[in-house]
Amino acid sequence: EVQLVESGGGLVQPGGSLRLACAASGFTFSTYRMTWVRQAPGKGLEWVSSISTGGASTRYTDSVKGRFTISRDNAKNTLYLQLNSLKTEDTAMYYCTTGYYSDYATVRSQGTQVTVSS
Repeated sequence: EVQLVESGGGLVQPGGSLRLACAASGFTFSTYRMTWVRQAPGKGLEWVSSISTGGASTRYTDSVKGRFTISRDNAKNTLYLQLNSLKTEDTAMYYCTTGYYSDYATVRSQGTQVTVSS
């Protein structure tokens, strides 16, 4: 059974940074492409970033390019998302899931809340 547990969210001021982590278990993590999505209050899910199985290929939504970095450690079965230069509009619940770009699996995990506010 695929299990994904996100962590690392919190309250941060505009311009600040956070590092999100997604611990994976129940499947062979290294053979799955992975994705981060987010859901802002009152809005639908938004794809944020994806990474290939080995990490060599990454993709970002335009609004986070140059500010967010996706990475993975297959030895630790963990996916990461480094969030820099945060803006108030980045406030959302962040989720990880399997898949790549628009072809990602249904989100079933709890997510981690990121709140950007002064």
